[in-house]
Amino acid sequence: MGLYTYDTTEIPKSDRIPRLVENLYAKMPEIEPARAVLLTESYKQTEKEPMVIRRAKAFAHILENIPIVIRDLELIVGSTTIAPRGCQTYPEFSYEWLEAEFDTVETRTADPFYISEETKQKLKEADVYWKGRTTSELATSYMEPETLLAMEHNMFTPGNYFYNGVGHVTVKYGEVLSIGFAGIREKAEKELASLSLADGNYQKKSRFLEAVMISCDAVITYARRYARLALEKAESCKDAARKMELLQIAQNCANVPEKGASSFYEACQSFWFVQQLLQIESSGHSISPGRFDQYMYPYYKKDIENGKITREFAQELMDCVWVKLNDLNKCRDAVSAEGFAGYSLFQNLIAGGVNEDGVDVTNDLSFMCINASMHVALPQPSLSVRVWNGSPHEFLIRAAELTRTGIGLPAYYNDEVIIPALVSRGLTLQDARDYNIIGCVEPQKAGKTEGWHDAAFFNMCRPLELVFHNGKDKGVQVGPKTGEAEDMKTFEEFYHAYKIQMEYAIKLLVNADNAIDVAHAERCPLPFLSSMVDDCMKRGKTVQEGGAVYNFTGPQGFGVANMADALYAVKTLVYDEKKITMKELKEALLTNYGKGLSDEDVADITKEVAQGMQEAGETVNAQTVEAILKSVVAASESAEAKENGERILKLIEEVPKFGNDLPEVDAFARDVAYTYTKPLEKYKNPRGGMFQAGLYPVSANVPLGAQTGATPDGRLAHTPVADGVSPSAGKDTHGPTATANSVSRLDHYIASNGTLFNQKFHPSALSGRRGLENFVGLIRSYFDQKGSHMQFNVVSRETLLDAQKHPEQYKHLVVRVAGYSALFTTLSKSLQDDIIRRTEQGF
Repeated sequence: MGLYTYDTTEIPKSDRIPRLVENLYAKMPEIEPARAVLLTESYKQTEKEPMVIRRAKAFAHILENIPIVIRDLELIVGSTTIAPRGCQTYPEFSYEWLEAEFDTVETRTADPFYISEETKQKLKEADVYWKGRTTSELATSYMEPETLLAMEHNMFTPGNYFYNGVGHVTVKYGEVLSIGFAGIREKAEKELASLSLADGNYQKKSRFLEAVMISCDAVITYARRYARLALEKAESCKDAARKMELLQIAQNCANVPEKGASSFYEACQSFWFVQQLLQIESSGHSISPGRFDQYMYPYYKKDIENGKITREFAQELMDCVWVKLNDLNKCRDAVSAEGFAGYSLFQNLIAGGVNEDGVDVTNDLSFMCINASMHVALPQPSLSVRVWNGSPHEFLIRAAELTRTGIGLPAYYNDEVIIPALVSRGLTLQDARDYNIIGCVEPQKAGKTEGWHDAAFFNMCRPLELVFHNGKDKGVQVGPKTGEAEDMKTFEEFYHAYKIQMEYAIKLLVNADNAIDVAHAERCPLPFLSSMVDDCMKRGKTVQEGGAVYNFTGPQGFGVANMADALYAVKTLVYDEKKITMKELKEALLTNYGKGLSDEDVADITKEVAQGMQEAGETVNAQTVEAILKSVVAASESAEAKENGERILKLIEEVPKFGNDLPEVDAFARDVAYTYTKPLEKYKNPRGGMFQAGLYPVSANVPLGAQTGATPDGRLAHTPVADGVSPSAGKDTHGPTATANSVSRLDHYIASNGTLFNQKFHPSALSGRRGLENFVGLIRSYFDQKGSHMQFNVVSRETLLDAQKHPEQYKHLVVRVAGYSALFTTLSKSLQDDIIRRTEQGF
């Protein structure tokens, strides 16, 4: 039984929305210099002050001076840049990569940005100050040499927070709506007044509370700037209807977010200022709105009951918020852009589910969130829905109707797995029941958590490569010496070597993450963000210093399916059936199954040969290296290598694969996943919290797969690794239910930082009411078996191939990439190909 009644009647789309969307995507996104320039000005003036005060004063200086704009037709205002979908830069985290890419950022394959010569010059001038002062430089100094070596050899990458802000948080939006920043400032004042000068933590705590007050004042000043701008525009506006809209905007911005919201319209505007300004304070992405349908509902309900608003206008306001969420943007370095392709900021907004008492709280706004995503048809917000046994059936049918549109939304999450998983990590039952999703698939309790989700990408295939080479990569000893693979007499010995390589690499990953964690606490505390997270003000610490109630670090592993299939193939073919020798398998992998060596392979072998000569005490001679290289290349292209590779590939193809409802194989995959999830649990972070594993890749399975050689599951060198907990592309051949059954047999509870399960359907599979019912039945069946998450692409292979050939005809084609959706034509070709390769299911 639910707590609320709800109206399932569809609401038509306002004419305003398509025009707002068209204006938003009229031009390529642009990099602007204002924030970097203003930040640097402030830092130069505050060098003798505590860092948290410097951060607050810089935030204030930016908000007082950054250019502002109200765009045509907007009802919700506040823009980080003058250019639609533009972005600012954040040199306090890192800047060298952007300067190095000034001349290529506009033409790169993934997420290009326009940057003017004037902007380049302004950024170069500002960047001079930041040499030796960035979080990335400090983090590097804290890392051990073996950690840096492992990163150099692509064992893992912590690049997310190494070069950028952390983000990945949901703040107390509801408190801002209730008391405004005047109320939050008052809380800080009272806390400061309660301190004694002789308190042991007075110096740090008092300065933090002062920084909170400076930040609150800055936000109020910023909103008032918009109130004045709206009045100025209203005075010169000739259109009577637009004039009234501008006057209302001015009134809204004069009231919120300084005070508590008095209407649903003010609540929408207040929410947006928080969402936007968190992005100005820091470059962290995945700042997720969380349970929007819950904290916004009281304002909607009151206005509806008082006749102050219609459902149609409330829907239009929500649609406008959805458009604004696509206005925020972020420029990443070229390599990271490949891993996050699609200009995504991963702003996860979730609807439905239970409240703290375990009662379903689906309401009108839950349905209207789905309507908004239908109306706007853009990647942001990354809409999710919570599902449990008591979820209203019609709510899931409406969600399925959105899935059927093909935009990859919503993603579906299982309350009955996620809630107990969070309780096992130390959350109270009440807090766990009130979870939301961050970024891709990561659960947490809003307003109490610094989760450090997405803390690193760990490619589970790379340690297996080290097993075949006794811990070496490109001739360098990167991992421990676990012996020659040919000498391993049993599969247990081989598997144990893999676990040793895994645990060593995981330990180095932890070292990297903790070094970056410490650097952020020292150089980039965030008082504005921390003012909206418990218990920062009570503890007198920013979230970066451990101020949150719950503190985690959540790096994600991927390639589970590849590793399960690869190790099962080794066990079956080498040890059980003895159809091939380890030497033959190793040679097949070295020659990419007889398909010859790529340029990357040749470069790697050259380094390995030179390194081997050095270790043997020989003089490294270019002619000798070239001669050895020629012989290796010739051997890899020989008829014998080709024949051996084809034979082994055929044998591997016959070995059962994960994803086909085969209990023995699925149990093996579950154990393989434990090689990542279990070792990680024993580590702690500098904020006093624990590490918890996630099993999802964003879209890094493509670029990190490009750094990985051939694997014993038949995967060719430099091709994508399997995404999330999904089977390897094309290996699940027994239908969607069989695939779901296999994936459900993994331990989703232990991967408490989230698991990601992708499926792709032909549009005909969801046609009509019967198609929707079958689809909802699949989700319920998977969740009954304790799967955690599902997401879907509903698009034909033919459509995607045509969109590759004629991108101009598919400007608005949105697809599900990994834990997010993106415009298909903005993705790199390698990522487009990966989506096309996924198995196309039908009922």
